[in-house]
Amino acid sequence: MRGGRLDIGIIGMGHVGPVLGSALRAVGHKLVGVSASSEESRERADALLPGIPVLPVEEIVRSCELVLLTVPDDQLAGLVSGLGELGAWKASQLVVHTSGAHGIEVLAPATRAGAIPLAIHPAMTFTGTSVDIPRLIGTPFAVTAPAIALPIAQALVVEMGGEPFEVSEEDRGVYHAALNHGANFLAAVVTQAKHVLTTVGIEDPGTFLRPLCEAALDRALRAGERGISGPIPRGDAGTIRTHLRVLEAKALEEDLEGEGQWGQRLREVSKTYASMTLHTVDLLEFEGRISAPVAQEIRQAVRAMDEK
Repeated sequence: MRGGRLDIGIIGMGHVGPVLGSALRAVGHKLVGVSASSEESRERADALLPGIPVLPVEEIVRSCELVLLTVPDDQLAGLVSGLGELGAWKASQLVVHTSGAHGIEVLAPATRAGAIPLAIHPAMTFTGTSVDIPRLIGTPFAVTAPAIALPIAQALVVEMGGEPFEVSEEDRGVYHAALNHGANFLAAVVTQAKHVLTTVGIEDPGTFLRPLCEAALDRALRAGERGISGPIPRGDAGTIRTHLRVLEAKALEEDLEGEGQWGQRLREVSKTYASMTLHTVDLLEFEGRISAPVAQEIRQAVRAMDEK
């Protein structure tokens, strides 16, 4: 290590690895090499990390002071244990992964060899392009590490422009479930809304939805359940009943026009709408925003449509 600067290798050139590598390179760390198993990943490496060689995984591990593992969650344990069986991990080496679902226990094979395990997870969606680099500024990173190594993990996050937040080993799974629930399901619901708008002739549903969805997200982040608006907090069971009815009618219309896939998509939207309505009713009743009789009326409206 040269004055705090590290020789770094990155295993995995998906959307995360090249972005974090670029950020670490920008503050003076030396990138020794990266692994890239597909043409697409090699292109990302060339675009964001020009001049950095693509090397075999074992060579990267044996030659670097810090190894950054940016592989999918379910591949991480096998990768770490496999390298352990090869005797690749070294004492005092920093082994860092970016999986939200895992803490440092998954790095046990490296730890047994004397390596220092760190888990740092950026709470951000990555595109794998240069637009991600400035977005790292202020991004929260969940950090899990042994107490003695926690300052190292925090310093790496700060160097990349992020904000470190300690998350305990036992809480990593719940932490990651919360992020997946809040971000990925949000994306799925918005995508469904875009599909529905397309069936009524709106050619650019993303632009159409943006003001509404951005305002709704902002209200939810600032005010929680108090930010929920629409027919449920107003107790408009009739409106909800109508929504479910017209979605089913539109699905049948798409079927008759020979657009079977759109009919099926609309039925999936209807199921999501009904399920989310029931969950939202439970939340608002629990928080006291709607009364028990109103909640029951809405539940009955949804279940009556399900029975048809």
